[in-house]
Amino acid sequence: MQSTELGNKESGKIWHRKPSPLTRDGIIVNIIHNTSDYHSKTLRFLNVAFDGSGNCLIAGDHQGNIYVFDLQSNRFNLVLRTTQACTALAFNLHRKSEFLVALADYSVKCFDIVTKELVSWMRGHESSVFSISVHASGRYAITTSSDTAQLWDLDTFQRKRKLNIRQSVGIQKVFFLPLSNTILSCFKDNSIFAWECDTLFCKYQLPAPPESSSIIYKVFAVTRDGRILAAGGKSNHLHLWCLEATQLFRIIQMPTKVRAIRHLEFLPDSFDAGSNQVLGVLSQDGIMRFINVQTCKLLFEIGSLDEGISTSVISPHGRYIASIMENGSLNIYSVQALTQEINKPPPPLVKVIEDLPKNKLNASDVKMMVPSGRIQRPTKSRDSKIQTRILKQDLTGTFENKEVRIFYH
Repeated sequence: MQSTELGNKESGKIWHRKPSPLTRDGIIVNIIHNTSDYHSKTLRFLNVAFDGSGNCLIAGDHQGNIYVFDLQSNRFNLVLRTTQACTALAFNLHRKSEFLVALADYSVKCFDIVTKELVSWMRGHESSVFSISVHASGRYAITTSSDTAQLWDLDTFQRKRKLNIRQSVGIQKVFFLPLSNTILSCFKDNSIFAWECDTLFCKYQLPAPPESSSIIYKVFAVTRDGRILAAGGKSNHLHLWCLEATQLFRIIQMPTKVRAIRHLEFLPDSFDAGSNQVLGVLSQDGIMRFINVQTCKLLFEIGSLDEGISTSVISPHGRYIASIMENGSLNIYSVQALTQEINKPPPPLVKVIEDLPKNKLNASDVKMMVPSGRIQRPTKSRDSKIQTRILKQDLTGTFENKEVRIFYH
């Protein structure tokens, strides 16, 4: 694993030799920000975000230093020093060189990474902004704090709408659904509403989950086609909702070692038309497990008990995972390396036993064997082998038996 120390450098190479990430951990590079003062100390990264291309990301530390990392050109640059911690970042705006940063003084600012200048200052929040969601067009953004969510026009940087919530309820998350004008709002009382972006007309509300698997939702993720919502919280249960039918259709139980889910994110795939099948589940032990939500098999995992993950983001094209570690450093992972064993082609169905000269060829001279049984994919190591049990939904639409359990041998 390569490691890069930023120190007091304002620019430089991310890695100094060609990365060759191992299949077992997939790490391209580990980025550390240590000061080079007499009493050296580590500046902890707090937030990270990819741009629309997936080849660039920005990361901010607790002292307000914001860096841009270009994985294609292998360069990093210090964009600015805000002198205060950043609480949220967004880098997928319609003007590609601009990004949004929420700061500890409750403000949201837009900067340009090329000119390194302030573009606009967005005021209005009275508490810390912990989430920024950008519309698929890159022209609108929703900034969310514990008591309000605000919709902004990124052409004029004027506030269009404001969603106020009673303090007794509180907001968990408000975000745009991909490729649509729908806003999903998730509150601390477990209510989830969908709103039309332009009018804030309520389109639907999701029903309450069954009492047999009641979770106070804390974290959410949506597939790229906007059809499936994954929700989790302080439990090892994971709920999958069909947003078109406004119905809970699957409950997945993670291994018993998972007691709480801290982050969820679907892994994009160029060939699944946005109906993402692989979900990353970050739990309280600092390990992010990637499971197939259809087969409920564990595919791979990143992080460990010794080197735990605090939060992760996945690039839009699904090639990279950027994880802020619990020690404050930043890991960049190669998804290709992590899935190398999974994506190996199956063995050939036809095997030529003997190839004879054409002039001697007849029907009895060439033997061909088709292996019996199903196609065998490469097997994973014994310690990561899992069993799955899927109980299908009954025709009455009840969910008492729709539980999928994942457990280790």
